[in-house]
Amino acid sequence: MRLEPVLKSTVEAGVAQQSTDRLAAELRGFGPLGILAILAIILTGNVFVSKMVVLPVGTILVLLWVWRSRTPWREIGYVWPKTWIVSLMLGLVFGVAFKFLMKAFVMPLLGADPVNQAYHFLTGNRALLLQAVWAMLVAGFGEETVFRGYAFERLGKLLGSSVAARVSIVLLTSAVFGLGHYASQGLPGTEQATAVGLVFGTIFSLTGRIFLLMVAHAAFDLTALAMIYWNLETKVAHLVFR
Repeated sequence: MRLEPVLKSTVEAGVAQQSTDRLAAELRGFGPLGILAILAIILTGNVFVSKMVVLPVGTILVLLWVWRSRTPWREIGYVWPKTWIVSLMLGLVFGVAFKFLMKAFVMPLLGADPVNQAYHFLTGNRALLLQAVWAMLVAGFGEETVFRGYAFERLGKLLGSSVAARVSIVLLTSAVFGLGHYASQGLPGTEQATAVGLVFGTIFSLTGRIFLLMVAHAAFDLTALAMIYWNLETKVAHLVFR
């Protein structure tokens, strides 16, 4: 048996393995490639193809980053729920209740317009309803993956896992998440998104699990869509404060 082909194949496999390991390390680090990955993910986010057709490009980049960087999925909160049905039901109930709390109590205290002017065009708009539902589902999956799972993992590597660090991460990600809504929804949208970020971020910091938050986020947004579509926003906003 000739040893040359075997040795050549072994050497090539070792070189390829070293190259793969180096790429993974650079993606996990905070050098040029690592920072480029962070910017690409955070700045891309959800890409709107049309008014309500959205593609979770940033989320796809996160999933590719996890795969290529060899980061354990649990580090971005992708942990298999102990009971899927319980997590699903809790997420649905929490998301719906949280939206009613924000609409009927928190936002009126902040002086927000009862009507979400940015999305008022969806009121009774059957033509865009399915697209809007899709956008809400994408937001639940995508924004949690990027702003809770990925952002917490990256900042955790930088700041550590102390209580002060975790509080700082919740505050920082909530602020960025809120500001990300300013261009499309103005100050009220920024205030609401920041509050959502604080609550969801705190839960994620304590549990390290993201599935329930994805469901709750989607339920929150779908409840908001239902209020807009059936023109119930003003009624809900005046449930507590007349």
